[in-house]
Amino acid sequence: MTAGKARTAGDFGLTCGMWPAGALNAITDVPGVRVGHCTLRDGDINTGVTAILPHGGNLFRTKVAAAAHVINGFGKTMGLMQIQELGAIETPILLTNTLSVGTCATALIRDAIRQNPDIGRSTGTVNPVVGECNDGALSDIQALAIGEEHAFAALAAAHDGPVEQGNVGAGTGMSCFGFKGGIGSASRKLKLGGGQHHLGVLVLSNFGRAGDLILPDGRRPDPRQPALEERGSIMVVLATDVPLEHRQLERVARRAGAGIARLGSSWGHGSGDIAIAFSTGTTIDHDESRDLVPRLALNEARIDRLFQMTVEATQEAVLNSMLCAKAFTGRAGTHRTSLADWLDGQAERR
Repeated sequence: MTAGKARTAGDFGLTCGMWPAGALNAITDVPGVRVGHCTLRDGDINTGVTAILPHGGNLFRTKVAAAAHVINGFGKTMGLMQIQELGAIETPILLTNTLSVGTCATALIRDAIRQNPDIGRSTGTVNPVVGECNDGALSDIQALAIGEEHAFAALAAAHDGPVEQGNVGAGTGMSCFGFKGGIGSASRKLKLGGGQHHLGVLVLSNFGRAGDLILPDGRRPDPRQPALEERGSIMVVLATDVPLEHRQLERVARRAGAGIARLGSSWGHGSGDIAIAFSTGTTIDHDESRDLVPRLALNEARIDRLFQMTVEATQEAVLNSMLCAKAFTGRAGTHRTSLADWLDGQAERR
């Protein structure tokens, strides 16, 4: 293994299900999807922004079919209402800390207007999509350190290829099951209609009570943290190039909850657990002039495959978010150990 390379679930012999991973084992296995980060680390400031772009074009003009599912609604995500009503996403998705949702939304609006000067003038307004988790344990969230420039930086940094995971972007100050959490990703692939398709997941993990984590092999890691009430959150972003309708995407998004549950979480009262799913295989032309528009969609008799892939990739993405996150000391000396370090310690004792 290359020195310094982040280790993921497979490197520790942890297997999540039966479906094969894509070449990158990341959300960017879905063609066209790009991910970018902007990370802030300065004393008690440990936060950032992560951007997910469904494609490299003008999203307002060429929207992608989308849906959302609220597993537990203790959250402040912006944009879900219109996603559920209209079944589309028309901006990149930004992830950040809880108190920076408004700032990131403004940045998305400015970026959309820059590309589409007719927004709010001769055409409709725009629906920015921003997800969040509370990184206040490890970062001074009251400092409101995120500015629009950080959102623009994450958008500008978006690229295809491998996804940086762990203590990066929006994941910089996050905790998970008493360990260090952060950004994680995983993917699955399958053949449909004679072609290769992918489903990818990216998570911002900040949930789970200390001691509740269950690994795929049955072990229960001990972070040596008090088992307090679950007050964290998780954002799950699912992408696929399988053509899906809004209703089908909502059904797929709902299965993210099963992947989270496999890890030992019961979606506590104070946890905001939200999944957003989109299909690059189903696009909506903002300037469509036809009265009737044909759409390709998955045969419903095949959708169980996507359900299984969603569960597996969500579970693995969360594990990757923890395994790629190095031990971290944040605001006021608050410390989170690394799950990878715990597993290394277990291996040394054998």
